[in-house]
Amino acid sequence: MSKQSPEDDSNNRIVAVTLDEESIGRSGPDIEHERAVAIYDLIEQNLFAPAGVDNGPFTLHLGITGNRLMFDIRRENGDPVVAHLLSLTPFRRVVKDYFMICDSYYHAIRTASPDKIEAIDMGRRGIHDEGSRALMERLDGKVRVDFETARRLFTLICVLHWKGEK
Repeated sequence: MSKQSPEDDSNNRIVAVTLDEESIGRSGPDIEHERAVAIYDLIEQNLFAPAGVDNGPFTLHLGITGNRLMFDIRRENGDPVVAHLLSLTPFRRVVKDYFMICDSYYHAIRTASPDKIEAIDMGRRGIHDEGSRALMERLDGKVRVDFETARRLFTLICVLHWKGEK
């Protein structure tokens, strides 16, 4: 088997994602839908390359332990690769803002005008992008991800936060 070139990212990807059941609180259909879509989209297309690791594919188990976000990265066969614990503190404000604007959005789609819904959705996407960039910064030097992968991972971080925030 030939060694993978740095330009070939075809195996630097996540093929399975699990969320720590202890970290997940009860949530409504909107949150469950966000979770399912984020996992599906993440598996379909992602770039995920842990630093110093030849190639994957990888599985990812996300959880919250204390005040830390846990990234438990393994090979497809279950062999451990690395576990990263990231402080949740840098995410607290953006996750709180994201929950607030999502609440506004879900209420608006039932009653508001299309213009109002579009304006709220633009704000929601902006906050989501802010959280995604923060995640990319926190993973810098640990795991290389592209922006779309960071967006989907940020959605899953929000799902994990739901228990503590609501």
